Amino acid sequence: MSPAELAAARPDAAQVHSADIAMRRVKRYLASHAEESDIRVVVGGDPDDTLAVPRSAMELLAKILAHMAAGQAVSVVPAHAELTTQQAASMLNVSRPYLIGLLDAGAIEYRKVGTHRRVRADSLMDYKRKDDHERREVADELTALNRDMGLY
Repeated sequence: MSPAELAAARPDAAQVHSADIAMRRVKRYLASHAEESDIRVVVGGDPDDTLAVPRSAMELLAKILAHMAAGQAVSVVPAHAELTTQQAASMLNVSRPYLIGLLDAGAIEYRKVGTHRRVRADSLMDYKRKDDHERREVADELTALNRDMGLY
């Protein structure tokens, strides 16, 4: 995957505002039409020009809009995409040497292409989900300890 495909621009204030409004409308529509598997979208304001979009794509769009509404840059990476170690490190917000340590320790699956490591995006995201879950559990334990000690 090329750096240009992975790059994402941070939304400006107008885009944040627009994304916030759109996200609320999409989420409201999805909640009130839970039984629909395809969502019909009117294109260009012409009711005769509609587009059928899979529900899962609209749910993904709602997540993208939520990140944009929070002012965060967003990239969409196919699960099968292979990333360089620098791209993978950037996605985890860690240094490349730290990521290579994770790869060598077997924490994240990768393959070698010649002398270069390639990390599948789905393996990287599995690691990230697991790591985030473990961090939340530790934070919950610390909160419970603070409460038990009367510090909360």
